[in-house]
Amino acid sequence: MTLQQKGSLLPTLTALSAALLLAGASLAAEAATLRLATDSGTQGSPAGDTLDEWRRLIEEKSGGDLEVEVYYQNELGGQQEVFDLLVAGGVDMMLSWPMTSYDKRIGVIYTPYMTLSWDEAVQAYSPGGWVNELLGGIFADIGLKFFGPWPEGFNGVASRDQYALDIEGADGLTVRTMPVFPAPQTMQALGYQTAAIDWGEVYTALQTGVVDGEAGNVIYWPYEYFRDTLDYYVHTKHFFMTGILTMNMDSYERLSEEHQQVVSEAAHEIMEQQFVEARARDEHYIAKAQEDGMEYFALPEETLDTFARRARDEVWPLMEEELGAEIMDTIRANATPL
Repeated sequence: MTLQQKGSLLPTLTALSAALLLAGASLAAEAATLRLATDSGTQGSPAGDTLDEWRRLIEEKSGGDLEVEVYYQNELGGQQEVFDLLVAGGVDMMLSWPMTSYDKRIGVIYTPYMTLSWDEAVQAYSPGGWVNELLGGIFADIGLKFFGPWPEGFNGVASRDQYALDIEGADGLTVRTMPVFPAPQTMQALGYQTAAIDWGEVYTALQTGVVDGEAGNVIYWPYEYFRDTLDYYVHTKHFFMTGILTMNMDSYERLSEEHQQVVSEAAHEIMEQQFVEARARDEHYIAKAQEDGMEYFALPEETLDTFARRARDEVWPLMEEELGAEIMDTIRANATPL
């Protein structure tokens, strides 16, 4: 698939039509088939490979009793549409970068400058870690079984023609953010103008000049999909990016205990593998992007400290209004000290 083809992909099904298509037989009536999707990642991407491996493990561990149908990026709609399907049960399992429309508390995973190093992030997000424990209860409240995170690394800002290495330099730059709270608010705190745009529409937004850059991802995504358009990557590290491995709770509870264990064990194998591989993959693509002509900027600690203080001062109070004082007190008690 070319970069242009990826960028011009439109959702092939609306959430409603996809739900009608997929709901032809309930999981109870068709107990051997599970539907697995992602909102971001084509076949052959790291996310797509994870779906394929999750499918393989489930089918292998169940001795063929369970079969898995896989739907990659945009095959069932955009980010919000596919997450809607998961919550409604039209999709059974998902690797998602979840929307906050059902519960703003999901925004915990998008807390800016919560952890500042890989070691701290791994400890926080791993099973038993404080972020992991927070997320499990939040997802359960909207009817989703939380298996665990699928970490990618610290994100940054990819742009064309110009770039910013400090808050003042960001003035006049418009960047795409994820359409989730508090992604736009975070980039505004760092001096940027923002446009919240679904992942499937980013290529068109870049090509038409709606935005000057993309501020939602680790370097893999802008390098792999937009390197013909974007020239620079500034490693602002404002979020530790992670997908989430999850399942519709009704779908999970309709499985036998044996098959629940199969799906859970397969998800945890996927998660543990990603914790091992993610950092090396991120470093690989940082090097590869530079080899292919993208200019990369690793910011000094004092700049990152300035960014972190600005984001915490301006964004964390907004998060407390949406997520509640109890969650923010937990974040403040465990976040990396500045």
